[in-house]
Amino acid sequence: MPATAHEHDRTNPAADWWRQAVVYQVYPRSFADSNADGIGDIAGITSRVDYLARLGVDAVWLSPFYPSALADGGYDVDDYRNVDPRLGTLEDFDAMVAALHGVGIKVIADIVPNHTSDRHEWFAEALASPRGSAARERYIFRDGLGENGELPPNGWTSIFGGPAWERVTEPDGTPGQWYFHLFAKEQPDLNWDNPEVHEDFLRTLRFWSDRGVDGFRVDVAHGLKKDMDAVHDDLETIHRADLFSLGEHPLWDRDEVHSVYAEWRKVFNEYTPPRTAVAEAWVHADRRARYASPEGLGQAFNFDLLQADFDAEQYRAIIAKNLAEAAATGTSSTWVFSNHDVVRHATRYGLPKGSGRSGHGADGKDWLLDGGDPAEVDAQLGLRRAKAATALMLALPGSAYLYQGEELGLQEVGRIPEKDRQDPTYFRNRGVEVGRDGCRVPLPWDAAPAEGSSYGFGGDGAHLPQPAWFADYAVNLQEADSASTLAFYRKALGLRRELQGEERLVWAQTEDDDVLAFERPGGWRVITNFGPAPIALPEGEVLLASAELDGGKLPGDTTVWIRVTS
Repeated sequence: MPATAHEHDRTNPAADWWRQAVVYQVYPRSFADSNADGIGDIAGITSRVDYLARLGVDAVWLSPFYPSALADGGYDVDDYRNVDPRLGTLEDFDAMVAALHGVGIKVIADIVPNHTSDRHEWFAEALASPRGSAARERYIFRDGLGENGELPPNGWTSIFGGPAWERVTEPDGTPGQWYFHLFAKEQPDLNWDNPEVHEDFLRTLRFWSDRGVDGFRVDVAHGLKKDMDAVHDDLETIHRADLFSLGEHPLWDRDEVHSVYAEWRKVFNEYTPPRTAVAEAWVHADRRARYASPEGLGQAFNFDLLQADFDAEQYRAIIAKNLAEAAATGTSSTWVFSNHDVVRHATRYGLPKGSGRSGHGADGKDWLLDGGDPAEVDAQLGLRRAKAATALMLALPGSAYLYQGEELGLQEVGRIPEKDRQDPTYFRNRGVEVGRDGCRVPLPWDAAPAEGSSYGFGGDGAHLPQPAWFADYAVNLQEADSASTLAFYRKALGLRRELQGEERLVWAQTEDDDVLAFERPGGWRVITNFGPAPIALPEGEVLLASAELDGGKLPGDTTVWIRVTS
């Protein structure tokens, strides 16, 4: 009988690496381009392994690198057990894993189980097969309504806008059935009531684990199991809040999804150390623990801080709740501020009254929809608060997830010409969603490269255009500046290793509601001043400050780590 995650933890300390890990998300197409074709690739990642090692991260999470038409940034997967030829080969992947492992960095692969692409061999077979065939049973096909089936099976809509159903042409050329897609029409949903789907994903988990992958990030982990016969016929009805909190939503967070992850856990535990997993599950906070259970995936993303304002009271409540939940369930907390789906937090914190995951301000204004004017961002304030928030987060028990470019203090690219946009949310929701391209613009490595015009990313152009101000954030400039954001991240990650022991903190009393303070083992005290006025600092050795200190005072929008002497 396979051991549980906890039993492995007790007998094999190496299995615990994920509990306190700093995980760096690489969006491969925008990280580094080795062959100057404008698209980042696997060899490009390998070429920057030394950079990742000097940054001090414990693991790299790779966003999808599989063959794909890029209808949704690679989350439309043609083949789960291969590498997109534009990004390299399986041999390139093996070389990258070896290079990362060679410097002590683990590898986490993104897995996309809710849907395939419409170019997947299974879907091609489904389109060539008749109604009721085994090939169609791998997906969610239904007859339409109306006299000739010309209406979709119900009124559900896609997350990316428009209907969630697409009609197909049957092999004989006549209009036929409809297939379901929660996201883009190029992403048909799989039928997770089909045993063949289960078996194929177990094969995929073993395929990458056998190649040295240490863990998996599970995309849309809460969406696999669905009640397609639910009576909720329109979007307004199925968005009732109580359905989310009770686990009764027809499409999201259904209790039966955990049977899938119990199967996966058995596969993870076939390896020594066991493979890890983290769920991307946008669910009610009270239901997140089941995804993170030792019998399931083991860990789940906590997006609470990502969605919070820069506010001491909100931060304290979120941290306390999540640490208590982790202690009760035996997992470890996860903390994240930025990723490939949200506005970078250095920008969010600089928007008028703004934070939130998508750039919406408290006044209801959406910065991106309003044009994404860089002049509306207080970039200096945003970066100051982002560094303060990050310094606080890196001192917390649990694992920290960083998104490529945040260590440079990169701002969101708000203005991208329509001809260059790629995100399907933009094209399906003009005037409602601008999309996620602004956080996916390739990284600037060199402010004035000898060759090419992509700031050292590779070649004469990047697949998403880089603004001229990206040069100011280039890696080579920051490596030469001891006061840079990159230097701050490197120092913080180096110091953080001293905290990797007991997964606990003790809150410290403060006399100011705008100040948050806690203590960690070893006499560390972490203090964040969320307010505008400086406050007095306790006696002790200053280990790290997110901004320059004012003598013996901690300025506003600043975090400090102190080793207290008394």
